[in-house]
Amino acid sequence: MKYLIVIMLAVLVAVGNLWGFDVGVDGAGECGSNPEVVVYKLASCGPAAQDGSVAVSPKCCSLVKRVDKRCLCAIVLSKELQSRGLNPAIAVTIPKRCKDPRRPKGYKCGAYTVP
Repeated sequence: MKYLIVIMLAVLVAVGNLWGFDVGVDGAGECGSNPEVVVYKLASCGPAAQDGSVAVSPKCCSLVKRVDKRCLCAIVLSKELQSRGLNPAIAVTIPKRCKDPRRPKGYKCGAYTVP
């Protein structure tokens, strides 16, 4: 039920934005939408963001490679990521573990640095 409510909220925000309504997603410029919502789109990355020894899924890598470095940082620092028990210090290593040559190596994200 909890996931259904979150999905419904995301759909309402997306539809509202498409129709030009201000639906309260201010300050979400890094990701084009609220980083808290983007975390749900990256759900396939969950296991890899909890444990650095877990292989990153191809789906996760495909999604992460399309994320801008500022958005990645907003996601890593989001309350949603941390409330799900995901470790920001491990999550920031996912682009490297995906062998993304475009990863923002050395980019500072709060207390974390992209390896």
